[in-house]
Amino acid sequence: MTMELIKNKKGTYLPFLFALVLVAGIIIGSMINKGKVHERLLIYPRTDKINSILNYIEQKYVDTVSKKEITENIIPHIMDNLDPHSVYIPENEFQKYYEPLIGNFSGIGVQFNTINDTVIIIKTISNGPSEKVGILAGDRIIKVNGKNIAGVNMPTDTVMSILRGPKGSIVNLSIYRKMDDDTLSFNIIRDDIPLYSVDVAYMITDSVGYIKISKFSSTTFEEFDRAVNELKSNGMHKMIVDLRGNGGGYLKIAVAIADQFLEEKKLIVYTEGRANSRKNFFATSEGICLDLEVVSVCK
Repeated sequence: MTMELIKNKKGTYLPFLFALVLVAGIIIGSMINKGKVHERLLIYPRTDKINSILNYIEQKYVDTVSKKEITENIIPHIMDNLDPHSVYIPENEFQKYYEPLIGNFSGIGVQFNTINDTVIIIKTISNGPSEKVGILAGDRIIKVNGKNIAGVNMPTDTVMSILRGPKGSIVNLSIYRKMDDDTLSFNIIRDDIPLYSVDVAYMITDSVGYIKISKFSSTTFEEFDRAVNELKSNGMHKMIVDLRGNGGGYLKIAVAIADQFLEEKKLIVYTEGRANSRKNFFATSEGICLDLEVVSVCK
């Protein structure tokens, strides 16, 4: 009778035991699967999370992505968290930023503007390649090396890139000129085109001179020195230095120009950083503007 009771009890509880085992299996399996998912998402090495995430996206993302393109898009956002003067310059834009600081580039020597999808020459650089072959202000560029650039809404940067090129290389321009019925063709030999950072220097009155400096490039000090000496020879005793719109440039050039206004051993500026000890820049005794009354305009 005891055995019969046990058998009956086993028969009664057996379905319950099967159900319990099944639920336990599902729970354990779910936990295992979750563990696998979390394991896949763990970032290693943790010291290089960004690169690890990029590698994971590149390997596992459902569509093909460009790790390089994603990286280029991420970096500017990283720089946004620093000071306003810390910027990232992509490789394809480096030349555009660097050229104004080195003081020259190789091109055809024109200033242009795009009006109604047409590139119009505003000015030719004096004694430059375009002026030498007879390009005139007002000329419209229709084609460059046989490629149509009129009426296609070509960005200014693209126009600049196709007009510039290695020194000594030849570029063919098809030009429309109102006074001529036919399209004119010019072969222009590219040459070094100077970029000036002292925009203007002239006498306002018989004794007051004016100099505008747009940036501190590699040639700025020589330009400034030449302009000051010329204005002095014209009777300058007072000077206005216009720095409005100056985008900065080379520190050593800015220091060299500041040195022209300060007495010997005056502190001009110092640099200091978390990874770099303080470095002081002092004025020398060679300032060419010490005998002038000076006003600086910065805003």
